[in-house]
Amino acid sequence: MPEGPVEEILESINLHKSFNRDTPHVVINANRVLSSKVVDGLEIEPREMPDGVRARLRVARGTKIKQPVHLCFGMLPERGIQRIILDVDIEDEAEVSFMAHCTFPNAVDIQHLMEAEIRVGRNARYSYFERHWHSDEGLVRVVPVARVRLAEGARFSTEFELLKGRVGIIDIDYHTDCLAGSSAEMKARIFGRQDDRIKIKESASLDGEASRAVLVTHIAVRDEAMAEINNEIIARAPYSRGHVDCKEIIQGQGVARAVPVVEVQHPKAHVTHEAAIGSVDSKQLQTLMARGLSEDEAVDLIIEGLLS
Repeated sequence: MPEGPVEEILESINLHKSFNRDTPHVVINANRVLSSKVVDGLEIEPREMPDGVRARLRVARGTKIKQPVHLCFGMLPERGIQRIILDVDIEDEAEVSFMAHCTFPNAVDIQHLMEAEIRVGRNARYSYFERHWHSDEGLVRVVPVARVRLAEGARFSTEFELLKGRVGIIDIDYHTDCLAGSSAEMKARIFGRQDDRIKIKESASLDGEASRAVLVTHIAVRDEAMAEINNEIIARAPYSRGHVDCKEIIQGQGVARAVPVVEVQHPKAHVTHEAAIGSVDSKQLQTLMARGLSEDEAVDLIIEGLLS
């Protein structure tokens, strides 16, 4: 197993000292699988492609994996394309959580493209936390697309975080179909700087009785960065419930746009939404500057606190 690239990827996300290779994981650099480990009930079948990796992930029926499964997707070169194609099956009554880290520490011109088909079985539990680490300069294009189907009683949560380094261009497109008694929670927290461009489209279709969905998006843009958020929940079934929460902070010449869409097609369904766009609190800003921080440092600290 090539030690150099593995250590460099782990160091770029501050895991080089704490990462335990005996825990379930996959480490990928560009289109090469550098390291992997599975446990009973977990199948990970990665296959290298010319420009990325295709992987099938399966958690067997009734399996409850106690440790988070670590996924590290890295691009150490300055330029290139990385496609990650995931086919995920969480079978009935199974439980698993994934911790994904995507790192591009040397990026000058990188494309990170992700396509995922995710099926969560009856009364199964699936959570996915994804944190991105980008370089302070250069351009990274991140285009993740996910289609999720939740069976009866399934629980699904996903969280996307990009707070360090330049965003570059990000275009998120997630959709979840929820059957009876299932629930979906999708969160995103992103801090855009310079001329970053952020576009998020998240949607949920509440097709089963008593299904639920919450879409939470917290975005900050400063300098000349721009963000457009489109969140949608459609409630088709009785006793289905949904909520859209979008908060955006702007500073400098930043531009933010929020489009929450809620649609109810059954008289016993209920969906709510709230959206707020504004600047950082001037009193907090003045207090931090009085303690010796520059205006930029104070703004960054306030925004990171609000997003974290």
